Amino acid sequence: MNLARAVRLTKPRLTMVVAAVLAAAAVVTFTSQGASARPDSPSAAQWHGGTKPVIVLVHGAWADASSWDGVIQRLQHDGYTVYAPPNPLRGLAGPSSDSVYLHDFLTENPALAGKRIVLVGHSYGGAVITNAAVGDREVKALVFVDAFIPDQGETIGGLLASMPGSCLGGNPTDIFNLVPYPGGPPGDVDTYIKPSLVPGCFASGLPASEAALIAVTQRPLAASTLSEPSGTPAWKTVPSWAVIGTADKVIPPALLLFMAKRANAHITKVNAGHLSMIADPGAVTRVIIKAALATS
Repeated sequence: MNLARAVRLTKPRLTMVVAAVLAAAAVVTFTSQGASARPDSPSAAQWHGGTKPVIVLVHGAWADASSWDGVIQRLQHDGYTVYAPPNPLRGLAGPSSDSVYLHDFLTENPALAGKRIVLVGHSYGGAVITNAAVGDREVKALVFVDAFIPDQGETIGGLLASMPGSCLGGNPTDIFNLVPYPGGPPGDVDTYIKPSLVPGCFASGLPASEAALIAVTQRPLAASTLSEPSGTPAWKTVPSWAVIGTADKVIPPALLLFMAKRANAHITKVNAGHLSMIADPGAVTRVIIKAALATS
């Protein structure tokens, strides 16, 4: 059922509608303030002359920018200017959507004026950068990390429903806490993942202490976001790279691979779950630097 209808329903029916959507579709990423910087060089490739492009990192649902800590430390160590703006997690389409918010950050920010940009998105953030980069000639490369790469008209919910295997399937009320939020469309709700489910699914492969931190620092995604259609995709005109966690339990690896191949992305597979940038920040950083080098 289209979640857009849910905003017009009464509260008892709202739970059933949200359940129907979330049963077929969900996307999650998490934040970690415990990602440690290692002294390893992120890339053997060296920059040859000219000014390095700026790296802009976009987090996904149920996260904040600290999920990029390990990647940021490595990029800065290698001499890159990095920005990790907040992703509001309020919606993919519309005049006040996450995509418009990011597009304005890229095009109206004096610090980015005239500078080449490598735009990186994780999970739901991949859908955001797909839309936000359209019309910005300074975005020279897109990097998708365990991310959605939607085509025009596709929804996050529809993509997840197209292939089995997400650990977020099942009874949504057993998986998510649904909380009304002020100022949103009538009947829309914020979605939180139940903390007890984080370690074995959402933060699989990470230490228990890190998974516990991730579980309690979630920022919610508006449920209506899952049924909003994506717009014209920037990846049709901007060179793209993709990191695929082969043990991803949130977005099935087969779906990640399908979307990356469709976008003609340069693909790197890593032995990690959905949180590749936390589990293996060095590998993710190396892919970002490859994309940056291609802009020289």
